[in-house]
Amino acid sequence: MSPLDPSSVRIEGPWTHRDVHANGIRFHVAEVDGRDGSGPLVLLLHGFPEFWWSWRHQLTGLAEQGARVVAVDLRGYGDSDKPPRGYDGWTLAGDVAGLIRALGETSAVLVGHDWGGLIAWSTATLHSRLVRGLAVLGAPHPVALRRALRSGGAQAKALRHAAGYQLPRWPERTLPADDAAAIGRVLRKWSGPDWAASPEFAEVARCNQQAMQVPGVVHSAMEYYRWAMRSQLRSDGHRFSVELDRPLTIPVLQLHGELDPCLLPATAAASGPWAPYRDYHLLPGVGHFVHQEAPERTNALLAGFLQRLP
Repeated sequence: MSPLDPSSVRIEGPWTHRDVHANGIRFHVAEVDGRDGSGPLVLLLHGFPEFWWSWRHQLTGLAEQGARVVAVDLRGYGDSDKPPRGYDGWTLAGDVAGLIRALGETSAVLVGHDWGGLIAWSTATLHSRLVRGLAVLGAPHPVALRRALRSGGAQAKALRHAAGYQLPRWPERTLPADDAAAIGRVLRKWSGPDWAASPEFAEVARCNQQAMQVPGVVHSAMEYYRWAMRSQLRSDGHRFSVELDRPLTIPVLQLHGELDPCLLPATAAASGPWAPYRDYHLLPGVGHFVHQEAPERTNALLAGFLQRLP
């Protein structure tokens, strides 16, 4: 089978695909302008094992509220560049800061899920002047997650798959095998039962399995995990945690699935000290993929959050 062309992730829809250069690399984005163009820039940051398309419901739903909505393929994913380095927390936050500027804006509302949520937390702290509001889905604050992992309790057990991702070359061989069937299993395992049994799930699994077969994507995705896990025992991880260990002064909306087996609700709830102006919602019957499993509820909460921003 021939390698998939990265442009295969540019799925057609009511959005515009284009390339944006920021922080030294090229990013693929999908964009929908709001009805009157007066709304804020809302930058959507996906997680693993997904790509920009996971935000399809929010791209259109938030644009209907007047926002300028942009979903990006993160560094190493989809049709964005896949450099050999730059998967540390500082660089990933710098990617988002650079994207805001490259999109011609002075600030943005960040909406992130999973890895995108962790990056959004980091960007809001390290580049605070660029972020006017923060919404995180299925993503505890990085310091809360670090402390939960170091305690060796339920959260460490829930992320034991990350230990296997530390192995050299093994994930790069096994995850894309058999049309990336392992990615479909990950999606099902982390989802709530209702969504996993829905007609939509098969299409979601197919699209994400295909996107993970783009050359370089699996290796790049693993580099996120490798830096995060290995830095727990190194000075750079400690320094990064110290830099993030201060409360945000902006409004924060935090949505989490009650059935999330990967990033546990208890860890997400423990993010409060870093978000004193937080609005926290635990969604019943929902697993890890909040924005896809409960798109109408997610869009309503995001729309209300945007309307309340100063």
